[in-house]
Amino acid sequence: MPRKTWRAALAAYASPSTLVLLLLGFAAGLPYMLVFSTLSVWLREAGVARETIGYASLIGLAYAFKWVWSPLLDQWRLPFLGKLGRRRSWLVLSQALVILGLVGMGFCDPQKHLSWLIAIAVVVAFASATQDIAVDAYRLEIAEDSRQAALAASYMSGYRIAALLATAGALFFAEGFGSTGFNYQHSAWAGTYVLFGALMVPALITSVFMREPPVPLRTQLQAGRYSFVHQLASVFVLIVLLVSVPAMFTQLYYTDFASVLFEGVSLLDLVLEDRALLRAILYITLTALCLSSMGRRGLAPVLTPVNDFILRYRWQAFLLLGLIATYRMSDTVMGVMANVFYIDQGFTKDQIASVSKIFGLIMTLVGAGMGGLLIVRFGILPILLIGGIASAGTNLLFLMLADMGANLNMLILTISLDNFSSGLATSAFVAYLSSLTNLKFSATQYALLSSIMLLLPRLIGGYSGVMVEKFGYHNFFLITALLGVPTLLLIALHWFQESRRAGPTPTPEPAPPQIVEESQESSQRAV
Repeated sequence: MPRKTWRAALAAYASPSTLVLLLLGFAAGLPYMLVFSTLSVWLREAGVARETIGYASLIGLAYAFKWVWSPLLDQWRLPFLGKLGRRRSWLVLSQALVILGLVGMGFCDPQKHLSWLIAIAVVVAFASATQDIAVDAYRLEIAEDSRQAALAASYMSGYRIAALLATAGALFFAEGFGSTGFNYQHSAWAGTYVLFGALMVPALITSVFMREPPVPLRTQLQAGRYSFVHQLASVFVLIVLLVSVPAMFTQLYYTDFASVLFEGVSLLDLVLEDRALLRAILYITLTALCLSSMGRRGLAPVLTPVNDFILRYRWQAFLLLGLIATYRMSDTVMGVMANVFYIDQGFTKDQIASVSKIFGLIMTLVGAGMGGLLIVRFGILPILLIGGIASAGTNLLFLMLADMGANLNMLILTISLDNFSSGLATSAFVAYLSSLTNLKFSATQYALLSSIMLLLPRLIGGYSGVMVEKFGYHNFFLITALLGVPTLLLIALHWFQESRRAGPTPTPEPAPPQIVEESQESSQRAV
């Protein structure tokens, strides 16, 4: 991709789409924080047990598995609202449900109607996750790859502002309305959630009046391949498969096969008496049905976008998936223990909150904006590499802080640079993921790729506490910095392959009109 001037790069932020993504980012961050972070404070202030609050956090699975129902947004147009277009209709529906849900949560006192409050929070989480799918698909389709980082930076700015408002701001409003840890008042929390429901209205109005992305002819034909019933059946089969496979291995693990091998118990007696084996047989049967020819036909709406990705990139798909799975590993694994580290170092809660909220937020927004600007100017892969180096390298600042004790100036420097690199890397990575998607399956493929992005880092992050206990903070931060090395090697290899593939750029011959028309309808994107 030829380099653009700085003026052209700055022009990427001057489009109306940038303002639209700012508002949509705000609408995405608001319900996420209200359902998770702020809701837990409300429940605890109302006297709800910690165990119950912990179980309530499972609502977050809606975001982890949003790719399961994402094919519906690609391949089915809503009745009535469908007149607004494929993307706007789903945005209006999901945002309306979020508004109604937040207001409904406000009218549920956890001391009296806890089950209703949790149920409505689940609806809000699913509606919010659906909104995320629709926003990502809209962003992919509204602009070319070179502008994706700028749109992602605008989206991230709105998201971060909403996150700050829905956490610290919500607590401020609840306390201002009269509810404190010593004097709980449901009316104060009700007013807070109703207020934040009203703050979603500007995004809803934006979704109604913003421009709908054009839908190429081939995408329209692809969307008509499967009926709504077939798509729902596909989601159901996929959910059954996701539940059955891990449950099957779990039950086989608890089955007492040792009694058959060493104690002379017959296999028939084991089958009749061991409930774990009976459950394992049930899950094996369900898995077999899902993987049978009938089940695979049912999974077609979900598998088609996956097959498209593999067929487009072939063996290179493994390199791309490895890059995606490891890119955010360094900072994500480190981030799990960041707040614990601050406390263990001796920083006060006020110091942590002030530095992370003020310097952290500002530097994240600056980093995201700089990432969008640099990508328009220099392209995706160079900034992707720089973001990977910065994300891993800033972990060494935490290593230095671990050796310095509660040094406030070093904390400010560390958090500032860490958040700047995080914003830069996120902008580059969003632009990179966007370039990999096929516009025929933009919602499904982006939701799936973004889920892969978080899967491995979250799994390894679960052992971060064990790593700190065994190696100490100094070595832990060194290990997390080294976790970024494989990603840098994958980016370098990918960049080398792209450079060889591009080669010298010949002067193109004018294409026949028919070929031009077909290329305009094509919705595939090159990396």
